[in-house]
Amino acid sequence: MKRGYCHHCGDALEFVEKVFRDDTCPQCGSDVKCCLNCVEYDESSPNSCREPQAEKVSMKDRRNFCEFFTLRETKIARATTDKAAEARKKLEALFKK
Repeated sequence: MKRGYCHHCGDALEFVEKVFRDDTCPQCGSDVKCCLNCVEYDESSPNSCREPQAEKVSMKDRRNFCEFFTLRETKIARATTDKAAEARKKLEALFKK
């Protein structure tokens, strides 16, 4: 049994055998066999992949043909994308009475 989490919605994923290229998240419909769901994905590595033999993939959130894909068993740490909201929170904390 293969278990992991969707990179997009964080929902738990379970597969009886291996993950196929056409598999999608039952919750949000995002592609499962993509770089963001792989254990080898690492933004600090060249091409964002720790596997040196893997071909470059430009769209990390879309399905691909990578032969080195292994479903990540943990949730991906998400960076805050709304920098304006983050800055507002810091200012409010700074000037709070």
